[in-house]
Amino acid sequence: MNVQSPASVLLYSFAIARSPSIRQYPATLPANTADTIHISQAAREAFAASSSSVAANTDRSVETRLAEIRASGPVNRSQEDQDFLFANDKKLAEISAKSYNTRTADEIDYMQKATGFVNTFAHLSSDEKALYDKAVASGNTEAAEGIAQIALIRQGGEMAGGANGTTYNSRTTEITAANIDKYFRHSIVDPSGNAASKFQALIQFMQNNSVA
Repeated sequence: MNVQSPASVLLYSFAIARSPSIRQYPATLPANTADTIHISQAAREAFAASSSSVAANTDRSVETRLAEIRASGPVNRSQEDQDFLFANDKKLAEISAKSYNTRTADEIDYMQKATGFVNTFAHLSSDEKALYDKAVASGNTEAAEGIAQIALIRQGGEMAGGANGTTYNSRTTEITAANIDKYFRHSIVDPSGNAASKFQALIQFMQNNSVA
């Protein structure tokens, strides 16, 4: 039986205690030890850059799908596509939340393009859009709808029917009180008189505002 001397046992125990590979620590660190742990600035910057990269990739992915949905047209869109469009196109969502009678010409133009519906307002000049906005701002929805009717006529093509069987180029004919009376009001057949009343409201609005 190999019996070690007390001195050798003491030296062996001391060696174990100093060995870094088998040194033991208490199960829990003192509170002040935890307080001294810090994240380096480089680590913070790396994390921020990583987060920004993920966000940028997500934004690009959303924009890519939005572009695909817009290009597909309304006929080929699923309900999921429509929901995604209105949920992720913030400008479209803001415009949709407004009453139609309070939307500007550019907002209607954007909405028509984004949703893939017939883009009638694309055929209005900047001055004509400004006239529409002025009518909307004044609360004259009838006059504004008169301009919208002219935009619809232009969507049908360049050649349109005027008074007494005449024809005219709807897209190059300016919106004036005289042209509305001579040309545009004859291009919509509406026995109810609703279209005619809107054209008349537009004529009156332009005359009152010296835009003839």
